[in-house]
Amino acid sequence: MNKYKKITLDGIIFNNPTFMLVLGTCPTLGLISNALSALEMGLTVIVVLTLSNMIISALRNLIPNEVRIPCYIVVIATLVTLIRMVLDKFLPDVYEALGNLLALIVVNCIILGRAEAFANKHTVAESAVDGVATGIGFTMALTVMGIICEFLGKGSLFGLQIMDFSIGLFSTPAGAFIIFGLSICAFTAIIDNFQRAKRVKANKLARENLLGADEAGNQTVEEVKA
Repeated sequence: MNKYKKITLDGIIFNNPTFMLVLGTCPTLGLISNALSALEMGLTVIVVLTLSNMIISALRNLIPNEVRIPCYIVVIATLVTLIRMVLDKFLPDVYEALGNLLALIVVNCIILGRAEAFANKHTVAESAVDGVATGIGFTMALTVMGIICEFLGKGSLFGLQIMDFSIGLFSTPAGAFIIFGLSICAFTAIIDNFQRAKRVKANKLARENLLGADEAGNQTVEEVKA
């Protein structure tokens, strides 16, 4: 498998930061009651994660091992500060909607974790792909849960009223936590079933190849005897 394809699939699906690794739970639980805010936070994280991965990868041979974590935090904090300034200037509504959760991106386990686990050991190009893929995985997870919570809790989607019926529980942190837990269960079950089916198929193919090799060998022996 192409290495960039593998990095992409891992970031979005098999190592999804929200559903598989359960990272970044603070912004997840704080924003999934509103689909639009969840999407906006996800897009912001994609930008910060991609840029931080690229910068840290480019500087990985220059950063002393003893102070690498503080250096990572400085890079991430600088990027978050710049993003906040840009949003405040050009997209004030987004800035207000995300509020103090923007500052928490600095200590978001997803960003710091990818810097330590991936960007510190791979090239700039690979780190950029990892940042985009992991950010997309995070954004997809937040947006899907945001859609569910907003629809059930408010009867709306992305601020547009769809129905009058709603369950107030799902517009609260407790409801968000329930949706979060159920989403993790559903996602992991789907991935487990997919991987199990893939293993069964691979084992079946291996047995067929082994039987084919045995039959070819027996035929060769018979031809030699003849």
